[in-house]
Amino acid sequence: MSVTRTLADFAAGFAANEIPAEVTARALALVTDLTGSVLRAAHEADSTPAVLAMLGRLGMDGEGPCTVFGLNRHYGAAAAALLNGTLGHSLDFDDTHADSSLHPSAPVVPAALAAAEMTGASGAEFLAAVVVGFEVCCRLGMALDPTAHYARGFHPTATAGTFGAAAAAGRLLGLDGDAMASAFGVAASQASGSLQFLVNGAWNKRYQVGEAAMKGLMAATLADSGFVGAEDAIDGKHGFLGGYSDGAEPSRVVAGLGGVWETMRIGVKPYPACRYTHAAVDGILALRAELGLAPEDVQKITVGLHRNGITLVGAPLEEKRRARSVVEGQFSMPFAAAVALLRGRFGWDDYDLLGKAEVEALADRVDVVRDETLEGLRHPFGATLTLRTGDVDHRLRIADPSGEPGSFPDREAMATKFRTLAGPVLNHGADALLARLGELPQAPSLRGWFG
Repeated sequence: MSVTRTLADFAAGFAANEIPAEVTARALALVTDLTGSVLRAAHEADSTPAVLAMLGRLGMDGEGPCTVFGLNRHYGAAAAALLNGTLGHSLDFDDTHADSSLHPSAPVVPAALAAAEMTGASGAEFLAAVVVGFEVCCRLGMALDPTAHYARGFHPTATAGTFGAAAAAGRLLGLDGDAMASAFGVAASQASGSLQFLVNGAWNKRYQVGEAAMKGLMAATLADSGFVGAEDAIDGKHGFLGGYSDGAEPSRVVAGLGGVWETMRIGVKPYPACRYTHAAVDGILALRAELGLAPEDVQKITVGLHRNGITLVGAPLEEKRRARSVVEGQFSMPFAAAVALLRGRFGWDDYDLLGKAEVEALADRVDVVRDETLEGLRHPFGATLTLRTGDVDHRLRIADPSGEPGSFPDREAMATKFRTLAGPVLNHGADALLARLGELPQAPSLRGWFG
């Protein structure tokens, strides 16, 4: 049986009651985490007004059954998936899966939520679909080989994420294995996402992830309507893996499928920036606290990263030292390091430092180099750090950033992050929504569940 069909049968037919309880609980935590980002981005992301204006001009902003968090109204399913996906990824505060180097929730959860509200699915059915979507996109991301995929200029959250969105939505629409394979056939023609946004700090990255959520939902709905999609769309001669990578390993898609849960390997972010900056920020904050450092005490910071990290946050270095837009800051190791050293933290509200002279003076002291000792490891997000004070070099090796599965935040820490993001938007309503999200597994139907 082809990889495509094996994955389609899993997505359509794996029994919800065979998903381990801890996996479902992790999915709920990740849904809640994404919701906080959606809420804040709805009001504060600089790209949001343009996306809303586009939907209005194209007549896509009509009333429908589907929730968009933070906008206090309901949309049609396609627009809701697009908006929740775009907003969820706009702060770059959403979760990550290290082995695939992608953000699973932003494309998968919005597609699943829209499909659940379309169909009146229960909360338990929604969460099972989210898990299936996570498994599909993470496994495809691993099979692509993230380094090879990046080298071709692709953004795996948007490309592999389209398939995860299709799987989640298709399951809720009741697709069988044949129809799910057809949905994957459509998704293969829609999967897109370019790294060219890095050149000028463009908003493409946010939008193409929202588009992945919407296109996955559309692919599943087409298949449910009888549309015939391409056969063997993942592993065929001109399929997704061969077309998007020079180093694909199709066997990684199905290895341990239904027994090894990639959902449990998804981490959450403590800082609103590219995950490749996080290990170094952890190290800088630790040394700052341990040594009682002030910014003026530090002569130089050298950060060693995996080559994927250099691609995203370290080169060209002089431009990365002059981050002026939010996107440029999200993909700048020098900016992240400077903020951490200056304020002893790095949160969404710290983007008020963009372009400030004191930050750029610190960024000038940050070097970012490729560290080959970080390559060939299971996870690519580690860092090596050398912080010079006077004639002393303080060295750290941070194998994994905080928030990875080995240091996954507890319930209270997750709630604190949610309140930090949602509080300025909802005020006292943040706790009520947090409680409502916590009750999702018992929801008889998601239609109207969020008001």
